[in-house]
Amino acid sequence: MNLLMVSGDRQIVVGERGPFYSMQAEFSRYFDRVDVICPKPNGPIQVREIHGNVHFHPANVPSRRMKGFVQEKGAELIGQHGYALVVSHDYGRFANGRGAAWLAKRFDLPHVSELHHIPGEPVADSFRERLERFLAKRYVAWAKSRVTAFRVVNPGQMPRLLRAWGVNPGKIVVLPSQYLDLDVFKLRAAALEEAYEYDLVFVGRMVNNKGLPRIIAALEMCQARGQTWKALFVGKGPLRAQMMERTKSQGLFTRWIEWVDSPEDLAALYRSSRAVVCASTCEGGPRFTVEAMSCGAACISTPVGIMEDLLADGAAGRLCGFDVESLSDAFDGVLIDEAGRKTMGENAAIRVRVFEYSQAIKTYANGLRHLAGQEKRTL
Repeated sequence: MNLLMVSGDRQIVVGERGPFYSMQAEFSRYFDRVDVICPKPNGPIQVREIHGNVHFHPANVPSRRMKGFVQEKGAELIGQHGYALVVSHDYGRFANGRGAAWLAKRFDLPHVSELHHIPGEPVADSFRERLERFLAKRYVAWAKSRVTAFRVVNPGQMPRLLRAWGVNPGKIVVLPSQYLDLDVFKLRAAALEEAYEYDLVFVGRMVNNKGLPRIIAALEMCQARGQTWKALFVGKGPLRAQMMERTKSQGLFTRWIEWVDSPEDLAALYRSSRAVVCASTCEGGPRFTVEAMSCGAACISTPVGIMEDLLADGAAGRLCGFDVESLSDAFDGVLIDEAGRKTMGENAAIRVRVFEYSQAIKTYANGLRHLAGQEKRTL
């Protein structure tokens, strides 16, 4: 079976090996050939092959002309290779999905539209996110009668939203996008008695919707109550310098790391932390919380993406609201009782085992094969 994907990931065509590269190493084993149309890179425009059968075709046009490129390049590739299914990763102005829908109709192919998350859902923190949510709602209204299915990556939030937007429940397919290497993201050695270096860890882009100012404000509120927690922040972004200065001026105990060289190094940081925090207003996953939970960190999170499903009963961490007070109460509630926090971390590691790398990708690949009308292939 040959598969055509329309993706927003351009890392691979410039030689970077991010999560999409790693995912394709296993995913591509389920297909004879995978062709990926992707946006114009900041660098040379050339077809790139990985893993022997995955071919990336970067656009040579700006984003405003991406729909036309998807149609033109997709038609060319269909003529050369033929495909059983077209999959589009959809976001922004939805050029990928609209172009893929045109291809599906012209060549009578099934089309799966992937919606990993909707900006502004459940909460919008800017005009841009409100606009993006509006555009997403318009796209779904347009696409719901055209696509074979919408792929979503969490079982609660996204299906609920799509049903509210009028999508037939039979067209909503849950195929998680968390792919965990359990040989890397694993618990601390049982004999390790060293004290934890950090109470909290955050990993991600330091931008508004990640809730970084709320995390800092919650730490300040805890400190004012007499509870000083040491936090580690890993990532880059426009808020980084401002937030670093704020923590310094308030006398908070924090460490800031821009980049971690390997998954093994990141896992070591998770294992040195008692809890992981996500204060985002919208997410599909997020991936970093699941990685940290696999390493035994209790999780404190807003009810975004898959976190709502993993934390609802309080056994693996604590859900909090989108306000500073709720977040600070969650910090104290999880971290003050170390025995309880340890139990949460152990439960967290058990719960995320369902996202083991090879099994999760097998579920995704076979889910697509089923939607294409192909028999499942067992590897």
